[in-house]
Amino acid sequence: MANKNVAIARRCYQAYVDKDRAALEAVIAEDFHFTSPLDNRLDRATYFERCWPNSLTIEAFDFIRLVPEGETVVVTYEGRRQRGKSFRNTEVLTLRDGKIVETEVYFGWSLPHPAKEGGFLNA
Repeated sequence: MANKNVAIARRCYQAYVDKDRAALEAVIAEDFHFTSPLDNRLDRATYFERCWPNSLTIEAFDFIRLVPEGETVVVTYEGRRQRGKSFRNTEVLTLRDGKIVETEVYFGWSLPHPAKEGGFLNA
């Protein structure tokens, strides 16, 4: 099951790269919910309305980790946008019956990091 869940997670991100909404819809459950620092448990329809347009600028995802644990997969990736901006996030995907039912997003940082190595930014 672990390898199957990781494969489903990969298909989710690849759909954004390929601009293939049907491929994403195939792995997102009807009762799906999405939460991020900006979004509080969006339903499936609102997720596609709000998040799918981001596919237009996504060029690639480089996976740092794909960690299966039961029915969850923890994914850390570096995303690349077509205009050169990159970012790093971690997401927790919960799966049931071969579909993603919940995504929790934890925003990372921009790449390259705006702070010098060993340094920090004042808030």
